[in-house]
Amino acid sequence: MAFARFVRRAIDDARDERGWTVTDLASHTGVGRSTVFRWLAGDWQDYPELAKVRGFCAALDLPVAAAFRALGLPDAGPTPRRRHDDGPVEADVRAILDRLADPTVPAEEKHHIRDLLRYLARRPIRRAG
Repeated sequence: MAFARFVRRAIDDARDERGWTVTDLASHTGVGRSTVFRWLAGDWQDYPELAKVRGFCAALDLPVAAAFRALGLPDAGPTPRRRHDDGPVEADVRAILDRLADPTVPAEEKHHIRDLLRYLARRPIRRAG
């Protein structure tokens, strides 16, 4: 049922953030409405088609690894590696973006993150000296 919760949160976020209906979601992700409803009901044999899960996640900017974890797959695929040219700022930004894309993070927390980012973006820069 973890995957059904994952899909429910993704649908709720798509509705809240993009105004998408289930029909819109199906058309943007390439996953049919009936498949989406089966996923919500937890009605699948073995695992959902992983290609469809990947397409669903890609269209919604969700981490595929989170979907695989929700499915209980032992190998959620390769973990993203830190690039050699990534410094601490890039790593922090990537972690924030991953958090905003993760459907298991509550919408209220995402709202707080976005508010803080807007505040920081508009804050005057203090120059030393």
